Amino acid sequence: MILQCSHINKAFITDVILSDISFHINEQEKAAIVGINGSGKSTLIKIIMKQLDADSGEVIIAKGTTVGYLAQNQEYESGHTILEEMQDAKPEILQLEKQLANLSAKMNEAEGKELESYIKQFDAAQHRFDQLNGYAYQSELTGVLKGLGFDTSDFDKPVSSLSGGEKTRVALAKMLLTAPDLIILDEPTNHLDLNAIRWLEGYLSQYNGAVLIVAHDRYFLDKIVTKVIELRQTKAMVYMGNYTEYSKKRQAILDAMMKQYENQQAEIKHQEEVITKLRQFNREKSIKRAESREKMLEKIDRLEKPVEEKTQMHLLFTPKYQSGNDVLMVQDLSKSFESNILFQNINFELKRGEHVAIIGDNGTGKTTLLKIINELLPADSGSFTLGINVDIGYYDQEHHVLHMEKTVFEEIQDTYPHMTNTEIRNLLAAFLFTEDDVFKQVKSLSGGERGRVSLAKLMLSDANFLILDEPTNHLDIDSKAILENAINRFEGTVLYVSHDRYFINTTAHRILDLTGNRLLNYIGNYDYYLEKKEAMEQAHLSASDNPSSPSGSTAETESAKEGTKLSWQQQKEEQARQRKIQNELNKVEQKIEALEADNEKIDAALSNPKNATNSVKLQELANKKAENDSQLEELMERWEELSS
Repeated sequence: MILQCSHINKAFITDVILSDISFHINEQEKAAIVGINGSGKSTLIKIIMKQLDADSGEVIIAKGTTVGYLAQNQEYESGHTILEEMQDAKPEILQLEKQLANLSAKMNEAEGKELESYIKQFDAAQHRFDQLNGYAYQSELTGVLKGLGFDTSDFDKPVSSLSGGEKTRVALAKMLLTAPDLIILDEPTNHLDLNAIRWLEGYLSQYNGAVLIVAHDRYFLDKIVTKVIELRQTKAMVYMGNYTEYSKKRQAILDAMMKQYENQQAEIKHQEEVITKLRQFNREKSIKRAESREKMLEKIDRLEKPVEEKTQMHLLFTPKYQSGNDVLMVQDLSKSFESNILFQNINFELKRGEHVAIIGDNGTGKTTLLKIINELLPADSGSFTLGINVDIGYYDQEHHVLHMEKTVFEEIQDTYPHMTNTEIRNLLAAFLFTEDDVFKQVKSLSGGERGRVSLAKLMLSDANFLILDEPTNHLDIDSKAILENAINRFEGTVLYVSHDRYFINTTAHRILDLTGNRLLNYIGNYDYYLEKKEAMEQAHLSASDNPSSPSGSTAETESAKEGTKLSWQQQKEEQARQRKIQNELNKVEQKIEALEADNEKIDAALSNPKNATNSVKLQELANKKAENDSQLEELMERWEELSS
């Protein structure tokens, strides 16, 4: 056991955050702490790291254990370049490199006993250098930096010149290089693109040490952790398994608790009705029985109704009117900032009802593309056209659509002046702003709270085309699930940028990968994208290298290869074909079920003694069953064909 938390309690004045929290982490174990925003996850991490004192309880870290910690909002200052900062991660290796070089120079000039002494020192230093894997250190350093999204050209940049997100990645890289016994990460994926997240997943999964993660990235947790510590209503419960297994187990426990509560309530109600009836008889024996039952009822250990915290915001997107079938047409769009080319001559279309995700590395221009479509930035060349009756609702990850000096109440009131005070309060309550919360200034809100205000305004817009830039950032897991459900029920069109793979997997019909200044088109969700990514990129490169291949920016215009470069129309036809197959498959299954049910009735009739002497009836039943069996044989064959 490398870490043990025993009976941790923490309150801020009268607000209890953590109550009797106990769990442990074993060596090489990968665990996650999950819970809604405000459940105390970061508070618990700060207590473990001794940055905050618990009111009571104990944190025990095994003697000699080294701990690496990455905070959610990392403050990181350094006068070094990125490369120099990384080299500081293992100072003993650098010291040994200098010592070996120095001893080598001295050995060239020494003789006799002096030379023997230097040789012994050199051998000892080299042995220690080998133990520390010193010869692989530079390649390891480069691999970690590149894995986290830095190019070789970035290595000489001063850390002081980097953005907050880049500084966080430097801090993460340096911490990984120190290879501590226990890694503690608070929202590590917030500043990483998809490639960097996938790299970090692989690194942590194979890491030869313990890992404790606070994260809202469900896909990330599924790939890494084998234990989940849930903080809910100030308490902790430990579940073995990854995030998906935790979700299933937690729901099963809640369902069982609710069932027990409902059964007990039904029994209590039944006993109360019996007691009332017995008293109505107004006889000595019946009254005694009633009193006996009342005593039994008083002794029952009554279960509390399982309740969820008030965390369920109510979100429903409803278009005021329907758009035309063609929602957005983008033609030969290009954008650069000075010498930095983001994308060139990209083309794509959106049809009514599509949910399309744009993915790509940081800095490829995903947010810029959304801003161009929202006319917040001009394109360098090319154009885009909105279809008939298209009404855009825009969610900005930086929440520029909000006014920082206004209160939450004023933000809604000024945008929708027709709403009454009661209507506004009811709306804000649905987004978890109650009582005096509605009078907080927007600038004082957390990222998650600002996100909820933006979503409330978006819902009120009644738009039929939603454009969302990182809509799940700062949302807790419960709120993400609610947003997913709202988007899946939305009858309009959605175009969004996200690095939340779980969110993409559950909401996207199509993925546009902005890579190499162009768009690659995938007709499917994130799992489909992963399956086809290598083949699609290979076909894209082959088409680019072939001068006789048709030019264009999207994958479907660059190659006609089956399975990789279908045109938009071909892909829609393929989708229609698959739907037709599925529909027929469903009908075949229904017919099989109906015939099997009919055969069960026939078997029952054949074994009925009443029919035993009725030869005509028996022959009819036998013929009918033979006919059913013949149809079943044909249907089974057809089912196998369709299934394959």
